[in-house]
Amino acid sequence: MSESIIRRKSEAFSVRIIKLSRYLKSTKHENVISIQIYRSGTSVSANVNEALQGSSKNDFANKMNIALKEAAETKHWLRLLYESDYLTNKEFDSIYEDASEIEKILTSIVKTTRYNIESERMEKRRGVNKEN
Repeated sequence: MSESIIRRKSEAFSVRIIKLSRYLKSTKHENVISIQIYRSGTSVSANVNEALQGSSKNDFANKMNIALKEAAETKHWLRLLYESDYLTNKEFDSIYEDASEIEKILTSIVKTTRYNIESERMEKRRGVNKEN
């Protein structure tokens, strides 16, 4: 089985999010957003893993799209943490860059998969029309 770049990156990101959540709770005494970012940030890799075990191309695309939405939500929480001074500029830039990279990869995966699904659907249609 070949290594999945998005699996590796999303799992590493989840570990960073878990550590960030722990830091926010223990050091900054922030308990609300730390729970939200924990949920959305770890959900990215959970959905990527589900997608990679998908039962169909549509299932794969749907799960990757959910991972994409979770990555966007995580970026939202990161911005709020930064704007409310829970994260320094350096801390924010580092983890936000990772989130943005994952979001770009997921966007590409979703677009490509949906394009391929549509292309296959159109190809099947053309094949049916030629037979008639």
